[in-house]
Amino acid sequence: MIDARAIIDPSAELGVGVEVGPWTLIGPDVVIGDGCVIGAHAVIKGPTRMGAGNRIFQFATIGEDTPALAYRGEPTRLEIGDGNVFREGVTVHRGMGEGETVVGSHGLFMAYVHIGHDCTVGDHVIMANNASVSGHCTVGDHANFGGYVGVPQFRNIGAHTHIAGMSLVLKDVPAYVTVAGNPAAAVGMNVEGMRRRGYEPELIAILRGAFKILYRSGLTAEEACERLRTEHADCPEVECFVASVEASEVGVIRPRRNSG
Repeated sequence: MIDARAIIDPSAELGVGVEVGPWTLIGPDVVIGDGCVIGAHAVIKGPTRMGAGNRIFQFATIGEDTPALAYRGEPTRLEIGDGNVFREGVTVHRGMGEGETVVGSHGLFMAYVHIGHDCTVGDHVIMANNASVSGHCTVGDHANFGGYVGVPQFRNIGAHTHIAGMSLVLKDVPAYVTVAGNPAAAVGMNVEGMRRRGYEPELIAILRGAFKILYRSGLTAEEACERLRTEHADCPEVECFVASVEASEVGVIRPRRNSG
């Protein structure tokens, strides 16, 4: 189960049934949960705590120091949930200062994805090849990134969003919204994602209407959020959408002016 050519620090804690491939390095202050499978040539540094059933492919680096110039070598942390897949060459950096990086459960991080320091990534997130989130970003549950997406620091990507491939995300993305382009613009709700997760057509129609009220009604963001809360007080999905708009400190992505 553990290849003799792997290098594992004596202080590392490996759960039941963990597999480790050749030439992999697992450093001190690393805890790996039951049933994890770690391929060849991977690097896992601590302090890092990883749940059960994760799979790490070759040349991934999990828990490395951040290259941020403000980092001074403090023993920051990385917390990872259960059932994630980190494909070839993925990099996930620990926090800096007194912060930590947190990755939820059941995510798929394809080849060469990067998750920067102090990010919080939710559950069931999919990031396609070379997608990157810089430090201090928040990514909600079920967010979906196309390949080569770029997100700068301190941005919020809402739950159930879709970011089209090659997009550069300069503002926050409200929950359920699809964005595309460089710079990215809001193009509608993530209808296909909602359908795949079994949302009823009536609920999808309500959320599409919420998009129109925010972006097409001529109301300010504050007025639109107040109207949506009044009209859909019993709808948690609309509340999620509204809350993600209200939480933005840098402003939310808007449609292009000529998009109709």
